[in-house]
Amino acid sequence: MRSMGMIGVGVLSLAMAGPVGAWSQETHKRIVVDAVQYMKNNPATTQYARLAAWAQSAGISVDQLGQIIGQSAYDVDDFQDTYICGAISGDCVRAPLWSSLDSLAHYTSFWHFQNHTRGRDAHGNDFGGYNYSQLTQAGDVDELAAGWLWNDHLDDGAGGMKGWFSDGTKYNTYGVTEARYRQGSASSPSMYQDYQNFPFQPIDNLGQYWWSQFLQSPTPQSVGYVLHATDLLQPHHTWTSSGRNHSGWEGWVNDYYYSEGFNNAALVTAALNDGTFSTCGDSPAADIRGVLTQGGAYSYRVGGAVLSSQAHEDRVRVARQTIPHAIAMAVVVLDCAALRVAAR
Repeated sequence: MRSMGMIGVGVLSLAMAGPVGAWSQETHKRIVVDAVQYMKNNPATTQYARLAAWAQSAGISVDQLGQIIGQSAYDVDDFQDTYICGAISGDCVRAPLWSSLDSLAHYTSFWHFQNHTRGRDAHGNDFGGYNYSQLTQAGDVDELAAGWLWNDHLDDGAGGMKGWFSDGTKYNTYGVTEARYRQGSASSPSMYQDYQNFPFQPIDNLGQYWWSQFLQSPTPQSVGYVLHATDLLQPHHTWTSSGRNHSGWEGWVNDYYYSEGFNNAALVTAALNDGTFSTCGDSPAADIRGVLTQGGAYSYRVGGAVLSSQAHEDRVRVARQTIPHAIAMAVVVLDCAALRVAAR
């Protein structure tokens, strides 16, 4: 059994001080807002007219609709839905107890990966999510987090798994969050008994859960939650590592987003036309995971350099591919959403 005494709380705190779970929240919002603006500027090749009709029916402008959807994509990183419990204490928390840093990613970020370095996972998904025991690109943060969480279990509610001294359940993460993101795959609480072997569900299942909620009752918030899956265009989320320059790269993208023109409309048009993404055609898709996984396959193919290089030119090259494709994926999802609203 590993012990935090071997690692040092101070070192771990410094290593995890930046957000390590996703594109930065502001980048998530920018991608969505830029996708809406792209649709506005290209009504003949997108479902902009239907999107505008949706906004009008809600008594708001298209720009306001884009802000609401973008904010919802931003908000997913703040979900208070994932608690991991101490193997000894039994106490369940949603972030490491040793850190009060506001920028620290909560455990909900573990659902935001799709591992393209492996095949099918223990649940039967074509691509699994984050699983420490299956990482091929583990970095410092992955190792340090595992040292902190070794043998800890996922909160599965009262009467479920417990620590040596108590059952400190705070939220039935297995029965609520994991169940939502299961999306037809198979699961059992025993899979989440020891952190180092947790097979977290992949982010396309998160996207599909919220897409199903949108199809039942279309709201800007639910489609915004789906669009958090633009994380699949962040290479660390498909190569699957919380380390290897993860937080540094994401902060860099946010810093240079506009000055380097990562949202350039011509690059978005090229991304929409290069065959990366399928479309909904004339009807809304019941399952959005195909589109989301196509984005993941793209970032895995083109983005691996940012896991090993901090060179500005390498980062610019990757970002000029992945950000326009993230915006393009958002356009495709918004097209599908607009079709669904129009069909009601």
